[in-house]
Amino acid sequence: MLPARTAIVPPLYQRLSLIILGLSVLVAVLWLTQDLVVPLLFALLLAILLDPLVKIFSRWGLKRELGIALAVALAMLMLAAVGYFVVTQAANFSAAIPELKGKIQDTGQRIENWMRDSATMQPDELHDAVAKVKQEGMDSGGIILGKTLTTVGALFGFFFLLPVFTFLIIHYKPLFHNFLTILFAREEQEALNEVLGETKSVVQSFLVGRMFETIILVGMNWLGLVLIGVPYALLLAVIGALMNLVPYIGMIVATFITVLVAFALVDLTAALWVLAVYSLIQFIDNQFLTPLVVGARVQINALFSIVAVIAGGLLWGIPGMFLAIPLFGILKVVFDRVPELEPWGYVLGTGEKSRKTPRRSLRRNKQRPAQ
Repeated sequence: MLPARTAIVPPLYQRLSLIILGLSVLVAVLWLTQDLVVPLLFALLLAILLDPLVKIFSRWGLKRELGIALAVALAMLMLAAVGYFVVTQAANFSAAIPELKGKIQDTGQRIENWMRDSATMQPDELHDAVAKVKQEGMDSGGIILGKTLTTVGALFGFFFLLPVFTFLIIHYKPLFHNFLTILFAREEQEALNEVLGETKSVVQSFLVGRMFETIILVGMNWLGLVLIGVPYALLLAVIGALMNLVPYIGMIVATFITVLVAFALVDLTAALWVLAVYSLIQFIDNQFLTPLVVGARVQINALFSIVAVIAGGLLWGIPGMFLAIPLFGILKVVFDRVPELEPWGYVLGTGEKSRKTPRRSLRRNKQRPAQ
């Protein structure tokens, strides 16, 4: 009888080095291929969202390809309508930019005068410091403008690839399902189907909930700004609701922009009221709207949510911030099913069990007989 084979376990530092190296290569590849990966990921999320609509069209007697094309066309029309509204309203808002710029410059001059009266610096030194800050601001503004123009150019490619990828992903859904069925063993098929179903449920509930949350926030923001008397209330309300799609960070940026506009076009009192109203709306959103409308299907704790958003922004910019939460939600579903990765799924979550029924693992610990 041959002696039993003993598994050779590499030391911890070697495993950690391989993991860090693998993650570094993965991040580099994702960053280098973002022009392809980002539209593909958005198309995957949109395909999951539109899949029930395609099934409804199929039950109405439409051919599958026609139903897919109709669902994708409706989604693109909705996105185009939102984009058209924002662009046209922004064009009207551009008329107020000179006034906004003048008010900001006047405020900057008042701050400079106050600093000149209270600071120990010589007037010439203070003037040179302020001029340097202004010049750096202009330089950074040019960089931001250049990035914005580059982003606008990339948007055309993005919105061309998005409907094409979405159509093809839904069309070849049976092919991808069969591929995964072949990839996993027969005894793991039930666990695989549960993972796919839970992933689909997580993404659909998150996206649909975000849509309803955005509509409600538009109404709340608009009502608050109208009562305060801030111009361009509807545009600012829509921008605030859309920025809220980027968790934690988006609403802070939207609040800053709206406070700045209220201060420049109305007065300081209006700006303070905007800050108070937006803080109240954010509290209502976090405590009531998100749990009620969005739900707790994406069970990622606040710490890793913020880390995910920042990491997504560093990797892919604003699109990465939006993709971070649903992608981490999908990863958590997979981590919870793989025994070796289950601790990572636990630390990403809230510490609460999301389901009372036992979960099947995609991989089973099998005892190999001694040889």
